Amino acid sequence: MKKRLEFPYPYVINTMDKYFGVRSFLSQQKKNTKQERYTNKESKMYKKKSLSILIATFWDYPHTGGLSNYITALSEGLRQQGHHVDIVSPNQFSQSRVEDIREEVVPQLKKFLKTRYENYNSTIVRNLKNMYTFEKMLLENIKLKKYDILHAQDLFTANILGRINEYYGKKLLFTPHGMFTFNRLRFGLFQKGSLEEAYYTVLERKAIEFADHLIILSDSFRDPLMQLGAKRENMTTVLTGIDYPDKYNTKNTSSVHKKIVITCVARLGPRKGHNVLLDALSKMESQYIDKVKMLIVGDGEMRDKLEEQVNHLNLSMVEFLGARDDVPDILSETDIFVLPTLNDSLPLSVIEAMHSGVCVISTPSGGIPELVKHGETGILVKAGDANQLVRALKFAIENQQAREQLGKNARKFAKKHLTRKTMVANIEKVYKSI
Repeated sequence: MKKRLEFPYPYVINTMDKYFGVRSFLSQQKKNTKQERYTNKESKMYKKKSLSILIATFWDYPHTGGLSNYITALSEGLRQQGHHVDIVSPNQFSQSRVEDIREEVVPQLKKFLKTRYENYNSTIVRNLKNMYTFEKMLLENIKLKKYDILHAQDLFTANILGRINEYYGKKLLFTPHGMFTFNRLRFGLFQKGSLEEAYYTVLERKAIEFADHLIILSDSFRDPLMQLGAKRENMTTVLTGIDYPDKYNTKNTSSVHKKIVITCVARLGPRKGHNVLLDALSKMESQYIDKVKMLIVGDGEMRDKLEEQVNHLNLSMVEFLGARDDVPDILSETDIFVLPTLNDSLPLSVIEAMHSGVCVISTPSGGIPELVKHGETGILVKAGDANQLVRALKFAIENQQAREQLGKNARKFAKKHLTRKTMVANIEKVYKSI
């Protein structure tokens, strides 16, 4: 006989009860959480020179993308400082065991929700299934008792570790790599006032509540996180840093190839603004277009549509390179880097371009203005404004001395503020301060 599912997130049910107007019977389940949480401390971490740290992600690791690179840089840097670091992600567990748990839990989740609300939301069932499974696999496979620091890299692992940590009383940190609900509302993936909005918002609020401290990627996170309940004094901004060898410093390619090389490195998704870039190129006179070569690096669901746009606009200078693992080599032969993103946090590609000494043109999305100071370390244009982008591109194409100086300034800033060593030192300081 199958064991009945004990619903692991009562605050989620409370939120859904409120949404559907159902009288909740779970409201009393969270009492004395803070008291319970701090009665199981077994070590005085502040006395230890080396720490035992668990970095948790709800997404497969490793994978292609900024989050995976961030985790790699952080974990390797901390290990170099003598700390013990483990990384936990869903793909590390036995997939046959994962499937067994999912097969058991999904029917029970659906039955519970359908009985209580007369229906169930497939998106929410899928997320609850994944959270329940990850929590169960964590408890079966990871000895949380041995860690001094638990560092969640998303709202889901912050909720999962937060609940478990009510017993262990470890120090829990949370680094959001984006504003999950806000971004999905902005791009129409969730509707305002929907059940999805209510569900994911309560998870974001609880992630903040569970965390002892938030390490944020840029100051742009502060206001939206405070709207969700975060306190200013419980947030520390640490800019992302990477290891970037000096040999990849950009070469003045326009004098070598007779063409000015413009590069865009980004996933081919709707929020990266590739269509705006192509529109801008189509508005430029032939005297500029004849001078340039446009490289688009990355892949994604928008590729076919973007290739159609290139053909429709007759942009023969545009070349799609697909996903590449030699981005530093490509940037070293780039004169102008463009990221016309509509919504972002702190793009790794901008950091790489700055380390390469490339003239960067981007938008004031997320934390980008904390890297690209307009007129100093690059050029910022209004997101979605093709005409502003045209003017910026023309300026960079026409003024070799100016674009090279912007690139030099960007590289100087990156070498001072955007290295792995600096990032790890700042995060290590937060670990020890709490």
